[in-house]
Amino acid sequence: MENYNPFSLTGKTVLVTGASSGIGQATAIECSRLGATLIINGRNPERLKATYDRLCGEGHIMIEGDMTEDSTHDSLCNMGKIDGIVHCAGISGHSLFNFLKEEEIKRMFDINFFAPLKLTQKLLKSKKINKNGSIVFITSTSGIVSSYIGGTLYSSTKGALNGLLKGLALECAPRHVRVNSVMPSMVETPIMQGDSLTQEQWEADRERYPLKRYGKPEEVAYAVIYLLSDASAWVTGSSILMDGGRSISY
Repeated sequence: MENYNPFSLTGKTVLVTGASSGIGQATAIECSRLGATLIINGRNPERLKATYDRLCGEGHIMIEGDMTEDSTHDSLCNMGKIDGIVHCAGISGHSLFNFLKEEEIKRMFDINFFAPLKLTQKLLKSKKINKNGSIVFITSTSGIVSSYIGGTLYSSTKGALNGLLKGLALECAPRHVRVNSVMPSMVETPIMQGDSLTQEQWEADRERYPLKRYGKPEEVAYAVIYLLSDASAWVTGSSILMDGGRSISY
């Protein structure tokens, strides 16, 4: 059959947070290429506009705002009904457990955990997610299948999200709304920039992956598209592992 595509997003409206760079940007662009109408969010207006300009099709909306602010959640909820939301906004960080400060703990949980939780709750309470809709969290292998020295706090936020989606999937099932996550390991994104590791250390780390490389934002986006599309209509409460084989290597 010509033009048959079970992963098509034509006719669907998808909200993507953290769309100004990295996985969020790639997800927004790839979703638009498969026919979705996008509502994109980010804190940096210039970078968000750069993503907007790369979207295919028409009718897209961009909403600048900090995801930790209730006013941003209100603005996103006022955009009408959606068929899917992809929670990409997040931060990383490295700090040894004994040196964690209260403000550091609060900031990371506010951005990585409480922001997507509160926005999802507001969307569900206001019945903004259509029947057969899909909620997708971008989590991580960190906190679920692995961690790293200095990554206790980051791992905790991502592990919390994977716990959240399990219970949420059960509660949303009667509404015919599915809840899943994609768990990538290292992905080539701007988050890596400014890190204290040398180029040699990065290369040595890549060698630990059986596929000998990190992931690409577009590859994570393809997994997200599967979860947004009708092709995954029987998938909920699941986490797709994407780690280049890292978790099976020694």
